[in-house]
Amino acid sequence: MTVAIKAIYEQGKLRPLEPLELAEHAIVQISLETAHEDGTRKEWLNQGQRSLMSVWDNQSDDVYNVLLTP
Repeated sequence: MTVAIKAIYEQGKLRPLEPLELAEHAIVQISLETAHEDGTRKEWLNQGQRSLMSVWDNQSDDVYNVLLTP
């Protein structure tokens, strides 16, 4: 099972900001991504999204999809 949650780091420990549905003593694997986003990363992601949408969401695709519909 994969779940994304937010947590806060306090006194050397991670404290989830919401209850977790886990059995007592359950072993989990944690991947960390800080919530702090710098302006460069955010702009890079926005540019990537705009570029993808210009290729992915276009009128030619709509026509092609209509032709594929039986």
